[in-house]
Amino acid sequence: MAQYMISVFHEPGVQDAGAAYQDDAALQAAFAAVAEFNAGLQAAGQFVYACGLMPPETAHTVNATGTTPSVEPGPFSVSAASIGGFWIVEALDETVALDLATRASAACGQKVEVRPLQAG
Repeated sequence: MAQYMISVFHEPGVQDAGAAYQDDAALQAAFAAVAEFNAGLQAAGQFVYACGLMPPETAHTVNATGTTPSVEPGPFSVSAASIGGFWIVEALDETVALDLATRASAACGQKVEVRPLQAG
């Protein structure tokens, strides 16, 4: 089976402000739906790893490509959305991975991106 990363995206500032969901009830509903989705992945043997990320405002950009390494506060790039969390799943093929990504998006109530991992 191939492995895929399903990345969850948030609009700028919503993670840090705690505004990714309309209210606490919506947040709790998403937590419950994601827990159910994760349990299904585990039962099917498709779960590899999942994790939420701290807001991009907590990131540091490290550049050790030149003669003097540098560490600067902030994300590497500022964009219309940033990764808020991810799953690593196993799927027979891209069609199955896309189905899992659709179910993940419905569970967390956010847009997701699915990408295959390079074979080790």
